[in-house]
Amino acid sequence: MIKITDNRSSCPLSTALEIIGDQWSLILIRNLFMQQTTFSEFREGPEKISTNILTDRLKRLKKFQIIDFVTHPNNKKVKIYFLKDAGIDLYPMIYELSIWGKKYFEMEFHPIAIDWFKAAEGRDATELIAEISEEYKSFRDQFLQKQKVSL
Repeated sequence: MIKITDNRSSCPLSTALEIIGDQWSLILIRNLFMQQTTFSEFREGPEKISTNILTDRLKRLKKFQIIDFVTHPNNKKVKIYFLKDAGIDLYPMIYELSIWGKKYFEMEFHPIAIDWFKAAEGRDATELIAEISEEYKSFRDQFLQKQKVSL
């Protein structure tokens, strides 16, 4: 469980939005699902997040046990981030927001989004969400096993 102390409201939706409700936190969670794991990979994304905001969001997501990190085995200055179970459990929301955006936004989508939409087309959402969540857990567990770290 995530210990919440200074929330403004006793509403779980309000508190959740205080933690992950800004665009950058959800973008970082999305990027982690795409197996981006380092500060520099997050910085190179198409959204061009500034370093101070990126640092702040990574600290916040770690504080609330959405993500964690290990240091790179060859360079202790490099942190390799990964989603904890609470972060993985956010995937249905990211999926649904993406589908909602595709349905209602008249715009040109990034090639990664186009590929993702094509792969999801005709698939049962519940099955796809479960599959992607399990794939990420497998990726994370294999990665941590190589690092000799356990959750």
